[in-house]
Amino acid sequence: MNEKKKYLGGTYTGERALFMLKDAYLENVTFEDGESPLKESSNLDLLKCSFKWKYPLWYANNITVKDSYLAETARSGIWYTNNITMDNCVIDAPKTFRRGSFITLNMCSLNKADETFWSCKNITLNNVTAKGDYFMMNADTVEVNHLELNGNYFLDGAKNIVVKDSILNSKDSFWNTENIVVINCKINGEYLAWNSKNITFINCEISSLQGLCYINGLRMINCKLLDSTLTFEYCENIDADIVDEIVSIINPTSGVIKCLGYKELIINENSRDYNKSVKIIKNNNYGL
Repeated sequence: MNEKKKYLGGTYTGERALFMLKDAYLENVTFEDGESPLKESSNLDLLKCSFKWKYPLWYANNITVKDSYLAETARSGIWYTNNITMDNCVIDAPKTFRRGSFITLNMCSLNKADETFWSCKNITLNNVTAKGDYFMMNADTVEVNHLELNGNYFLDGAKNIVVKDSILNSKDSFWNTENIVVINCKINGEYLAWNSKNITFINCEISSLQGLCYINGLRMINCKLLDSTLTFEYCENIDADIVDEIVSIINPTSGVIKCLGYKELIINENSRDYNKSVKIIKNNNYGL
């Protein structure tokens, strides 16, 4: 195999500055004032590089990026790109990933992450912080470890997701999702997981207004519902194990809810599923 061509230092400007670059190593390179500098590139290793304008890595393949920076002006930066790994990078640009696949981020900060990771597949995040709304909308096959998210509408329309050891400050997260597992997470936000299917929470602390409604196939293991009100409305096939007192439950449809207790149970006789069954079991052993 030929040694990769090296680009050490320097600033590149103009549209498509290094268009279709292949088999190259770039270090301390800056891209300014010019769209799509590395469009249609492949087999690149980037170290300590900076991107300061739009669309830096479109239609690219087999890319590694370390200790690098995407400025806010590098918006919509990485679209239609496959097999990219980013380590210890700072991304200040919104809409950074779109319709890509096999994307791995380790120790990265996404400070303006609005509309990021839309319709992407095979994503892995490890020790990532993100701020922005509609993060990972319509994503497929995702593994998240140690994410700290501040932004609403997380994972709307996504499927085949595992989230572990994370803090999610997110209104309306997990809406319209399918095949979701959430483990050891703290979730703060309103209207959690509406219209989802086959979603499991394990060892989670959840605070939500009118959360966990309109779900088909809800499983909860050793979870706490802190200050969560009007929960479980029109939920089907519930298997919930709640280790504290629930503030209020409203119109659950079918399944079993085990809990330390509840302050209020609301059943509207004219609700659409009034004749279906749900069991609510108070388990005082949780208080020991």
